[in-house]
Amino acid sequence: MLTKVFAAALQGIDATLITIEVNSLKGCGFSLVGLPDSAVRESQQRVFAAFNVLGLNFPNADILVNMAPADIRKEGSAFDLPLSMGILTSVEVLPPQLLDEYLLMGELGLDGRLLPIRGALPIAIMARELGFKGIILPHQNAREAAVVNNLTVLGAENLSQVVDFFKGNKNSILPTVMNTREEFYHHQQEFDTDFTDVKGQENVKRAMEIAAAGSHNLLLVGSPGSGKSMLAKRLPTILPPLSLAESLETTKIHSVAGKLGKEGGLIYHRPFRNPHHTISTVAMTGGGSYPLPGEISLAHNGILFLDELPEFRRDVLEVLRQPLEDRHISISRVRNQVDYPASFMFVAAMNPCPCGYFNHPTHPCVCSPGQVLKYMGRISGPLMDRIDLQIEVTPVPFEELSSQRVGEPSRVIRERVIKARKIQEERYKGIPHVHCNAQMTPKLLQTYAQPDATGLMLLRTAMLRLNLSARAYDRILKVARTIADLAGCEQVQGQHIAEAIGYRNLDRSDWSERGI
Repeated sequence: MLTKVFAAALQGIDATLITIEVNSLKGCGFSLVGLPDSAVRESQQRVFAAFNVLGLNFPNADILVNMAPADIRKEGSAFDLPLSMGILTSVEVLPPQLLDEYLLMGELGLDGRLLPIRGALPIAIMARELGFKGIILPHQNAREAAVVNNLTVLGAENLSQVVDFFKGNKNSILPTVMNTREEFYHHQQEFDTDFTDVKGQENVKRAMEIAAAGSHNLLLVGSPGSGKSMLAKRLPTILPPLSLAESLETTKIHSVAGKLGKEGGLIYHRPFRNPHHTISTVAMTGGGSYPLPGEISLAHNGILFLDELPEFRRDVLEVLRQPLEDRHISISRVRNQVDYPASFMFVAAMNPCPCGYFNHPTHPCVCSPGQVLKYMGRISGPLMDRIDLQIEVTPVPFEELSSQRVGEPSRVIRERVIKARKIQEERYKGIPHVHCNAQMTPKLLQTYAQPDATGLMLLRTAMLRLNLSARAYDRILKVARTIADLAGCEQVQGQHIAEAIGYRNLDRSDWSERGI
């Protein structure tokens, strides 16, 4: 008997429908075609063991399985469940009536348990778009898939429950229901950190507010213990909250990477990724034999924070250059090519020299000028050009550190940031792929970020004295536009240009000799 079961394969962060055709003939054998990988081919052994534990004899027949379309490679063990149902239906152990209404995915343990899979959310989205009544998958993935409305999500714990369901016992698996929107908006305001914890550092907090308001890249330079990491980890608390569409896109990426965990559900806060400096190029960008999203894609719609920036391998840092401009990355392999979004704020922290105390007000530096230049030279000029704000973080004096005065809370700063972002959203309405000042094209810079006469004179002087590149020129204009938005000014003025130039500290040729 010929039977069709529906499953899905992941391609990038989206899913593609896979039709599993199972035909049972007289004989004894098992054949699997349709470009399966080794994990899919091994499904026969897992299915056989699960059938044996549950008292379901593997059929004494010649089983031929075709996974269509045959030009898409089928990877992983998540096809165990649809294969099992197809086999049981083809030998008439199960009726075929409900199979075309549900999409099935799940890995089988040898005891018949269903084990979690990757990509449950994009698979559920595809199932709804194609008009399926529901999706059956492991119960650990049920909350994740239940984010999708107008789709019945059935989370099963084992193969026996699925068999009972298709035999007509609808109560064997109960639908998973979530109040997605209510949970999403409720948790968006909850943070474990706050800028009230930061003593002093008013100039750095101002720079971080500007960075958040325009989604600008930021570099913090300072001695050990000056608060660079502490400040960076509080940056998500002042970013605008995720929209529902942004959250869905971000959750899809983490779902494909298998990073959502047991709780599942939508991601409430903007991602903050903080990889160690020993990370490889593939782990940073994504890829592998079976491509998965890397750190730059996991930071999509959020922050990629690189602490101890010069300690990262040169090739790892250089691969960031194109995604910082294009805001997506294409992974090409012999078998396939996938595209992953990578629109993130790049935030980095570093010491100013090998010993860490160059320009420290009290602690002497033991590094020679040559060592300082060599240390700073680990970061290439093209990458430094892509960093909009370069800020020195100085140690907090004892008087401020011991003060009981509470700093400005993140909530208040966030309100100013949201107000500036709304101005930008209105300005760039209808312009594709541009939502904030950091994404402005050269044409948009000419339209919206041209300074007045005073600002133009200041910019010309800075370009000549600091020998800035054309990219640095654009970065200054973008930052100045954000400063003007925070001030509620339509025109970019001289004071805005002056402040933006002040955030290009490392462009000064005498920085390593006289300090900032």
